Amino acid sequence: MAKTNFLHMDSMSLQHLEDETDLIPLMTPEDEEEINNEPLPISLPILPLRNTVLFPGVVVPITAGRDKSIQLINEANAGNKVIGVVAQRNPDVENPTPEHLFQTGTVARILRVLKMPDGNTTVIIQGKKPFEIAQYTQEEPYLKADIKPTGWVKPESGDPEFSAIVESIKDLAYKIIKNNPNLPSEASFAIKNIESNAFLVHFVSANLSIDVAQKQALLEMTDLKARAMAVLGYMDVELQKLQ
Repeated sequence: MAKTNFLHMDSMSLQHLEDETDLIPLMTPEDEEEINNEPLPISLPILPLRNTVLFPGVVVPITAGRDKSIQLINEANAGNKVIGVVAQRNPDVENPTPEHLFQTGTVARILRVLKMPDGNTTVIIQGKKPFEIAQYTQEEPYLKADIKPTGWVKPESGDPEFSAIVESIKDLAYKIIKNNPNLPSEASFAIKNIESNAFLVHFVSANLSIDVAQKQALLEMTDLKARAMAVLGYMDVELQKLQ
């Protein structure tokens, strides 16, 4: 495949990661339907994340330095490439056990694994669908758990209230980008090119300038319309800080 630009927004900022890769940063409605129709795995290896909450459809690079994490990634990458990722409650915990992790995580697919010169491994993953931990079944050589669905609730197709909220999210995103001198104008194109309303909410949720606990609370909101309203509130605060 020809060289492409992968745009990753972190705290409403864009970074370029160029490589020979099959990364698709923006989820289409067709991709969304495919993900929704995929069966939830019964059990998954669990990769703890220090400072990241992964949302459905969003593509992020994760740096893994722990031996357990590297082994998990290598084995999963050699297999079906599907893992579960869960944020740590405290990012300073070096060797997290189940009690150090939140109960809700996201099924992820490994898109690319890069070996770094410093010995760390960077894995590029895409979120699929949220899950809840039913029970942990393994702690060595890495965490593994049985999982269950979260009971996701989406607005009805054509819901006028949800459509209005989505348009407000887009409008605020454009204003934040315009008022933040650290953001390139290309950020507006990323927002404009998102066709799926659900993915727009996921994408902006992942890139809000809020802490991990607040993002985790958004992930745990099973009502997409309610989450969109919460996202709108965070964006309004962000814009006020910039003006």
